[in-house]
Amino acid sequence: MASRLWRALSRRRIDENQDSKGELARVLGLFDLTALGVGSTLGLGVYVLAGSIAKETAGPAVCISFLIAAIASAFAGMCYAEFASRVPKAGSAYVYSYITVGEFVAFIIGWNLILEYIIGTASVARGLSNYLDALLGNVIGKTLHAAMPINISFLSEYPDFFALLVVLLLMILLSVGVKESSILNNIFTVVNLITIMIIIVAGSMKADPSNWRIPAEDIPESVKHAGLGGFAPFGISGIMIGAAKCFYGFVGFDAVATTGEEAKNPQKNIPIAIVVSLIIIFIAYFSISTVLTMMWPYYDQNADAPFPYVFDQIGWTTIKWIVNIGAAFALCTSLLGAMFPLPRILYAMGSDGIIFRQFASVHPRTMTPIFGTVIAGLFTGAMTLIFNLHQLIDMMSIGTLLAYTIVAVSVLILRYQGKDCTSNNNHLATMNGYELTPIHILKQIFNLHNQKEITETSTKVAKYGIAMLCVVIFVIALFINNVGADAFGKNVIETVILVVLVIILLLNLAAVARQPVQEVDIAFKVPLVPLLPCCSVFINLYLMLQLDAFTWIRFSIWLLIGFIIYFFYGISHSKQGERDKMEAEMMKRKYADQVRIVTRF
Repeated sequence: MASRLWRALSRRRIDENQDSKGELARVLGLFDLTALGVGSTLGLGVYVLAGSIAKETAGPAVCISFLIAAIASAFAGMCYAEFASRVPKAGSAYVYSYITVGEFVAFIIGWNLILEYIIGTASVARGLSNYLDALLGNVIGKTLHAAMPINISFLSEYPDFFALLVVLLLMILLSVGVKESSILNNIFTVVNLITIMIIIVAGSMKADPSNWRIPAEDIPESVKHAGLGGFAPFGISGIMIGAAKCFYGFVGFDAVATTGEEAKNPQKNIPIAIVVSLIIIFIAYFSISTVLTMMWPYYDQNADAPFPYVFDQIGWTTIKWIVNIGAAFALCTSLLGAMFPLPRILYAMGSDGIIFRQFASVHPRTMTPIFGTVIAGLFTGAMTLIFNLHQLIDMMSIGTLLAYTIVAVSVLILRYQGKDCTSNNNHLATMNGYELTPIHILKQIFNLHNQKEITETSTKVAKYGIAMLCVVIFVIALFINNVGADAFGKNVIETVILVVLVIILLLNLAAVARQPVQEVDIAFKVPLVPLLPCCSVFINLYLMLQLDAFTWIRFSIWLLIGFIIYFFYGISHSKQGERDKMEAEMMKRKYADQVRIVTRF
C-alpha cells in the first residue's frame, strides 16, 4: 500500500511533445511576451508599494530592499527561462516540477500558483480602488463603510464593489480572446512606461540627497514610527523585511512562462522576454524608489498614493494629474497581467486530471480556456470583495516564494538527471568485486574518477546532495533569521555553529558540482549551476521566514484544502496515472504471452 502511494505521488509526466493538445492559439510574439511580463509586474509596486515600505519598514533604504528582491527574482527568472526553453507548455512551474520532481510536488506548486494569481489579481484590484478613492477624498470607502460595514478582524472594513466590477470586466475581456487582451495590454504598458519616465525625470529635478540623511532629532515628535533616522532608520532587519514585501512588486514576470502554448517560437522568445522584462522592471523600481525618498522625507510619505501626495506637496499639480492618469492605466495593465496566467494554470492541471477536468475545456471560437477564466474571475471577485489590500499581499508572497524555490530545485535535479540511465560503468567498487570502503565512497561522492557520462550512481549522488543542500540552506536561513546580528561575529558559539553549517554547505555543493551534467542544446541555460540555483533557494527561504505567523497559518489552510482535493480526486483521476496503469497492463500481458510461448516448447 505504501509503495503504491509513493509511486503515485512521485510519478512524473512523460512525452511532453506528443502529449500536447495544441488547442490554444499561438499568437504572442517577443514584444507581446515582454509587454506581458512588464505589464503584469509594473503596477501596484511602483505606485503604492515604494511609498508604504519607505514609510513603515525600510526608510530611504527601500531602494536596497528592491535590489535584494530583484536579485531573488533574477535568480528565479533564470530558472524559469531554462525550463521555458526545455518545456514550451502552458502551466509554467507546475509543468516543470511535474516533469522533474513528481506529481505530488507538481500539485503543490500548481496549487500555490493558483493562490498567487488569485490574490495577485484581487490585490491589484483593491489597490486600484484604493488609489482612485484616495484621489477622490476617500468618498467610495466612506460611503460603503457607512452603508455596509464588516466588523470582522481578518476581513475588509467594507465590501469593495468597485474592485469587484473591475475584476468581472477583466474576466469578460480575457474570455474574448488572447490577441485582443494582448493588444490592450501592450497599449497600457507603453503608457505605464512613459508615466514612469515622467516621474523619474520630474522627480530628479526636485531630488534632495539630504532626505537620505535626516537625523533622528530632526524628525517631528508627532511622528510615532520613524526609526533612528538616516538612510536605514529601521536597520538591516527593516531592509530585509522590506525586501520580503518588495518581492511582491516583482511577482508577475512568471506570467510569461505560462504562455508556452500561445507563444510563437516559445523556446527562444520566452527566455528572452523573461530576462528583458526583469531588467526593465528592476531599473524602474530602483529609480522610482530612489526619486521618491529623495523628493520627500520617508516618514511623511502617503502609503496609499505616494506620488500624487509628493507632487502635491511640492506644488507640481500638472505632473500630479499626469501621474494619476498613468497610474490608473498601469494598475489596469497589472490587473490584466495578474489574471491572465490563472486560467492557463487551471487548464494545465485540468488537462492532467489532478483537478476537475472541466477546467481543461477550450472554447472553439475564442480558443481560450473559458470555463477556467469564468470560475477564476468569480472566485477572485469574491476575494476582492471581502479582503483588504494588506491582508492579500503577504499571503501572496509566501506561495510565490515556495514556487520559485521548487523551480530552482527542479533545475538542479534535471541538470544532473540522465535521459536513459540504466547502467553503472563508473568503476564502482562493488562492480569490480571490491569491498566498499570510505575511500571508495568518497571517490564516488566527489567523482574523483572524473566520470563524464551520467550514470545511476551520479544521479543518486546528485539527488541526495540536492536534498541535503535544501535542508542545510533552510537550517542556515532559519539560524540567521533567529540569531540575527549575533550570527556574524558578536557571539562565539553562534559564529562557530554558522561556520560549521557553511562548511557542510560548501562540501555538499562541491559534491553536487562534481557530478556529470546532462548536455542539451536549448536556447537558455542557467549559468553557474549549482551555485546560482542554491542562492535562489536561500534567498527565497530567508524571505519566506520574514513573513508573520498569521501568513503561515493562512497558507497552511490553503494547502490543506488543496491536499483534500488531490487525495480525494486528483490522485485517482490523474491522466499520467491512467497511462501508467495501461503500460503496466500491457507489460503483464506481454509477460503472460512470453510465459505461454515458453510453456508450449
